[in-house]
Amino acid sequence: MTDLPSTASAAGDRPADLTPGQRDDAWRRLTEEKFDVVVVGAGVVGAGAALDAATRGLRVALVEARDIASGTSSRSSKMFHGGLRYLEQLEFGLVREALHERELSLRTLAPHLVKPLPFLYPLTHRVWERPYVAAGLFLYDTLGGARSLPGQHHVTRSGALRVAPALKRSALTGGIRYYDTVVDDARHSLTVARTAANYGAVVRLSTQVVSFLREADRVSGVRVRDTENGAETEIRAHCVINAAGVWTDEVQALSKERGRFRVRASKGVHIVVPRDRIVSETAIILRTPSSVLFVIPWETHWIIGTTDTDWNLDLAHPAATRADIDYILERVNDVLKTPLTHDDIEGVYAGLRPLLAGESDETSKLSREHAVASPSPGLVSIAGGKYTTYRVMAADAVDACADFIPTRVADSITERVPLIGAEGYFALVNQCDHLGARYGLHPYRLRRLLNRYGSLIDEVLAPVGDDPGLLQPLSAAPQYLRVEIDYAARCEGALHLEDLLARRTRISIEYAHRGVDCAREVAEIVAPILGWSTATVDFEVETYRRRVEAEVESQRHSDDASADALRAAAPESRPEILEPVPVPE
Repeated sequence: MTDLPSTASAAGDRPADLTPGQRDDAWRRLTEEKFDVVVVGAGVVGAGAALDAATRGLRVALVEARDIASGTSSRSSKMFHGGLRYLEQLEFGLVREALHERELSLRTLAPHLVKPLPFLYPLTHRVWERPYVAAGLFLYDTLGGARSLPGQHHVTRSGALRVAPALKRSALTGGIRYYDTVVDDARHSLTVARTAANYGAVVRLSTQVVSFLREADRVSGVRVRDTENGAETEIRAHCVINAAGVWTDEVQALSKERGRFRVRASKGVHIVVPRDRIVSETAIILRTPSSVLFVIPWETHWIIGTTDTDWNLDLAHPAATRADIDYILERVNDVLKTPLTHDDIEGVYAGLRPLLAGESDETSKLSREHAVASPSPGLVSIAGGKYTTYRVMAADAVDACADFIPTRVADSITERVPLIGAEGYFALVNQCDHLGARYGLHPYRLRRLLNRYGSLIDEVLAPVGDDPGLLQPLSAAPQYLRVEIDYAARCEGALHLEDLLARRTRISIEYAHRGVDCAREVAEIVAPILGWSTATVDFEVETYRRRVEAEVESQRHSDDASADALRAAAPESRPEILEPVPVPE
């Protein structure tokens, strides 16, 4: 391997780096400084709110009880899309907004993370369905304004089967091809949070809000608990944004005031199967009796989902049941020549949509619009919406803080603020062969790194100069290099094995062993960085193994209560997490 380029930066040189040492400094700053805004919850909306506020010149803190995107924002369908099905619900404003955001991210804000994805819409009814779907796709192609993706393209049944040979001939009469986009949701949320840190936000993970501070009749900050060691401190702020997603009501209850809206959790389950189980050049969207089913290419896999059912149990670890998995298999097997079985499944994950509670009893019909409210002076809550519109939601939340901040609050500018890694990405893609030779990596491997880190690739690969062995793949998860694990601990704020295997990488859903077979190797890579003793390595490996065992066992039960009880019995890697307070009726 030739010498590394001089642009490679050392760990900790950038404000965006969430290093182990940064945690102590962040705790000190949270204690000593007064902020304009404290954001509670580091899902994509909370991270987006921190970025929005920081780029307006406000003093911002972002705190998260667990890990970035540890809730809903790492468990989506992996699509950054306008929501084609919302056109049928006449939510034209939501679709227009989402399509505009999709285009922004695809071209400017996050081109290294948000990627074009061709879809096939199989038609099953003659005469009426083609013009009906074509009209909807025409709206989908035009509502968002300027776009860089191709428009719809009509194909015959034979044409559809040429691009998707896995489909039964009897399952369709023709098809329409159109484009949407795909994203690694956890990595995107992490990048939003790190971009906020790059613009001055204080970001601290494993930091749970346990109560609100008050001065007279207004909220003046929060009291937080370090979920790693139990230490507590107070953070003073002019305004607190509750962006806790499905925990919105629980955080609201800490204020001892009734909220202006309620959040209802809807469980969505996805399965992951190897790429060779479905022969298709394109993603597929299928109508079901209650919603739609997506078949999404995910590197060497397919992600298939989702379900849409009410959930009233553990919000941190929603459990997928045998019934959920059977439902997905039945729906997708309706159209596949070679049916999928449980033996084909390598990964399963369940996430909760934070829907605004409405009059309908069906979660699939609850609005995906978002709402912002100020239930008491100094407190702003935001909920609802969809992943794609995170930036708009974040801007609305910060706008609502303006009345509580004594200085003038500038307008949102995040429409013009690329996420870290975006700048220079397209040029680096064109230089892929050259960069691969420089680092001693196959261009395919280099391209994959660019699509995960963008122009931060020099920073990611910097330690290889001292330890060339970091360029080796993980023995039981060869899709990932050892240096990616090193970087996740050095600069991406990962504190536990679960953070590394479930969110910094997606090993927990991409391999049949769910990460157990590489857990010790990963733990030993990060041990020197995170200061883990041999005993800590053993604890992390055993805790992760028991988590996986509990998840796999829960997926053999057909009802939510039984599956939840099994999953909840697994130990937490963050031992100081407090149980949420009951939500007042």
